[in-house]
Amino acid sequence: MKINFPRGVASTEEVVKHYFRCLPLLLRHLHLSEDNKVDSQQQKQDMKKGGRKTIFQEQLYILNYLGALLAVLGLLLLLPLIPYWIYDKHSALIDATVFIYPAAACFLVGLVIKKNISFRVPSIKGAMFITALGWLLCGVAGAFPFMTGLDKSFIDAFFESVSGFTTTGITVFTGLDTMPRSILFWRSLTQWLGGLGILTFFLAVSFRGGSAAAALFSAEGHKISTSRPVPGIFNTLKILWAIYSFFTVLSFVLFRLGGMDIFDAVNHSFTCISTGGFSTHDESLAFYAAHSYPHAVFIEYAVVLIMLAGGTNFLVHYKALTGNVLSIFTDFEMKWYWGILTGAVALICFDHFQRMNLSFAEMSTDFQDVFRAALFQVSSLLTSTGYLTVDINTSFFHAVSKQIFMMIMVVGGCVGSTAGGIKVLRFAILAKAFQAQIKRIWRPGRAVIPVVTAGKIIPDRELERIASLFWIWLILIGTGAVITAVFSDLDAWQSFSGMASAMGNMGPFYFSVAKMASLHWIIKLTYIIGMLAGRLEVIPLAFLFSRVPWR
Repeated sequence: MKINFPRGVASTEEVVKHYFRCLPLLLRHLHLSEDNKVDSQQQKQDMKKGGRKTIFQEQLYILNYLGALLAVLGLLLLLPLIPYWIYDKHSALIDATVFIYPAAACFLVGLVIKKNISFRVPSIKGAMFITALGWLLCGVAGAFPFMTGLDKSFIDAFFESVSGFTTTGITVFTGLDTMPRSILFWRSLTQWLGGLGILTFFLAVSFRGGSAAAALFSAEGHKISTSRPVPGIFNTLKILWAIYSFFTVLSFVLFRLGGMDIFDAVNHSFTCISTGGFSTHDESLAFYAAHSYPHAVFIEYAVVLIMLAGGTNFLVHYKALTGNVLSIFTDFEMKWYWGILTGAVALICFDHFQRMNLSFAEMSTDFQDVFRAALFQVSSLLTSTGYLTVDINTSFFHAVSKQIFMMIMVVGGCVGSTAGGIKVLRFAILAKAFQAQIKRIWRPGRAVIPVVTAGKIIPDRELERIASLFWIWLILIGTGAVITAVFSDLDAWQSFSGMASAMGNMGPFYFSVAKMASLHWIIKLTYIIGMLAGRLEVIPLAFLFSRVPWR
């Protein structure tokens, strides 16, 4: 494909503006219609030639997907030039080349790889490889603006990039209030792209449908049997991204009504519905109350609404938006979701007041503020967003509250949402399985007592998969906690909270951001692995590093 840039270009700005006019053509160029034909011819030639291929030759087609993904990422790396033109152009803090050079490199290298490697529908093994390698590739490519624009080390830049794409929200950066706005925008954009999954966005913009899309969607998505809103993977992707975009726009409108400026509203709309938690301020959402914004309380409740929407199964959103509004309350997983939220908020409020020894009149005066703080933090951690209005390390939250926070950090949000954690549905199924075990004790030996949720019997194979994932999740958290304790002076509780936050894609932990930034590179690498394992639900990453697929 040839793109003719205008002659006599006087500035980088004109080149990039021309790029945006050519954007539809660039995306169309990534279409697979020609690739499908090439793949069909290639397969016929391979059958004629015969012979034994090595594992690397058999999986070479994976580079086609990675090349196309890299090309799309190259286009996205130019989007921060918009806030650069508006806010940073006349600043000496950053130069446009911070984004232009990596964007050009990603796009050109990706396009060359894609053109020289034939396309093929991936097997389950190939889909796992593409998923794991694709997320690693995006993490590396996304790190370059942080290295060149902020002069950060590779490990810190890679950490921040992976934290963004996985919507974890753990940061090793301080001084956000004075940071170049184009860099802040890129941080927020990585979380919005990672909210529904990098590959789902890639599939949507590159028009990849059919069995290839189904394989990648399954490999990247939650490892549990769930239904789709409509038949056809591409139609499902369009519906998911339409709902996602709707809540993004809704959050922007609400945040503007609450008094945020346009830049803050855009960034927080990206990181709220994606349940990522990156903010443009070091104080996170506490910034607005601390700086006496007149509608700071409205902003907090609006953020709670969007966070809870992000933590809800998007299939439930589809049902609600198509007329079945009651599904928000009657769905099996949603009942547990609301139950955990309500119970946690009630316990934290009780814990706060019973420790303070206040009179009834004093409790009545403080109740609204305590309730709002408890609701916000429980919503933030249950949905794995990670925003803060009150630091969870302060004495405002006592020991019981901190333990509750830790438990809901492990549970996380709903299946089919943007939230992290083990997921509410799995937690509920495990509880039902334990209940079934209790019943088997006092029922006749030959009695069949299945695990039933929402009127459906959960197969034994599904139960095994859920139990296996649950235990490997806890093992990884424990291993990461031990590594943290060995290479730092953090205590056991702080070490556990750091890895639990990484695995759950949460963000908050029981020590300071400055301490996180100063941790040993081995700990940071461990957390990077934890963030990727948590976002991909372990299996693709474990598959990549195991010996089985290479045999």
